[in-house]
Amino acid sequence: MIRTFGFVRRSVLPVVAYLCLLPATAFAEGGLDTGDTTWMFVSSALVLLMTPGLAMFYGGMVRSKNILSTLMHSFFAMGVMTLQWVVIGYSLAFSEGNAFVGGLDFAFLNGVTSAPDGDSTIPHNMFMLFQGMFAIITPALISGAFAERLKFSAYAIFIVLWGTLVYDPVCHWVWGPGGYFLEQGALDFAGGTVVHINSGVAALVFAVVLGRRIGYPHQAMKPHNLGMTVLGAGLLWFGWFGFNGGSALAADGAAANAFVVTHIAAAAATVSWCLVEAMHRGKASVLGAASGAVAGLVAITPACGSVGPMGAIAIGLLGGVICYGGVMLKGRLGYDDSLDAFGVHGIGGAWGAIATGIFAIEAIAGVPGVIEGANWHQLWIQTFSVLATAIYSGVMTFAIVFALDKTIGIRVSEEDERTGLDLALHGEAGYDI
Repeated sequence: MIRTFGFVRRSVLPVVAYLCLLPATAFAEGGLDTGDTTWMFVSSALVLLMTPGLAMFYGGMVRSKNILSTLMHSFFAMGVMTLQWVVIGYSLAFSEGNAFVGGLDFAFLNGVTSAPDGDSTIPHNMFMLFQGMFAIITPALISGAFAERLKFSAYAIFIVLWGTLVYDPVCHWVWGPGGYFLEQGALDFAGGTVVHINSGVAALVFAVVLGRRIGYPHQAMKPHNLGMTVLGAGLLWFGWFGFNGGSALAADGAAANAFVVTHIAAAAATVSWCLVEAMHRGKASVLGAASGAVAGLVAITPACGSVGPMGAIAIGLLGGVICYGGVMLKGRLGYDDSLDAFGVHGIGGAWGAIATGIFAIEAIAGVPGVIEGANWHQLWIQTFSVLATAIYSGVMTFAIVFALDKTIGIRVSEEDERTGLDLALHGEAGYDI
């Protein structure tokens, strides 16, 4: 005990003291708009709620022996990715740097106070926290691809490395000062490239490298609790209003438009997924309705600051059909994307980013799309951003996963996989029956 206290006194306390001596938060009110600030409080909470919603959405789709493991992927991300964002992630994404990555000006939240930054009307630290919620859910989305067979230790290290080396730079490209896509004029209001294409492509690469679950695709691996999945989809739909509407960073007309078209696109995709599934399989499933809603939300994310209600209907209707086809791909190609992270987020995000260039309205986006103004240049910029993000995310994800596999190993043993990850990795059971 005495030796432990000595170690803490010599090693830990000086670090804590240093962090506590960083510039304190200033409670300046000049330049703040209380309405905008209140909306960002609400939006940040809504986006955080999406991660437990995602946990339930994914959790209901796995077998009962893996429910806790699947929930843990999302819940643990809320902890470790918050710390990563505070220490280094926010700075790499949003501080001044070059066209591809930010610098270290905001490391450990140095200079990030409750005063507005520049001409913003909200506290700088509230903007930081709002963006941090995106950094939490994005790596959690990837977990749908490797559910039921990944070591938890590998997951914990992976999301920190992936957040630092992949998410933060791509975030800077799109939203950071001087970011490459931002300077090229790419339209991504709430994260089609940053969140969905980025995570979706990473999910596909991870699933291929990791390999298929034991028994897949010949053994039935039915969802154990579709009620939980539908509830999770409902929480995602609810939280997405903060995800998209909050990206306006103000309680204004842009936020209202994003709010409205988000709901419309989700509704349209729910209907179109059910219709195409009924034509293809003979019945519209509850899981299909929930998946369709998420597909519509994914597709409208990059476009919600650029299109009107009719564009949202088109994006949602086509998004449901396209993502249904994306999910069917794994059966054709043989990879095991357990919970369709690539089929919904990768494919849906790509469609939404490209559709932004097609349906953009100048009065909303500042530039017209192909339909309104025959602006083929904007469509090219959108397509280029999709391709560049996919290539970068795919290559970097492969490098990270390969390195982890050659060092600590990424897949659980066959015995642990058959037992179930809840007992094998966490020593708990989701249900005591």
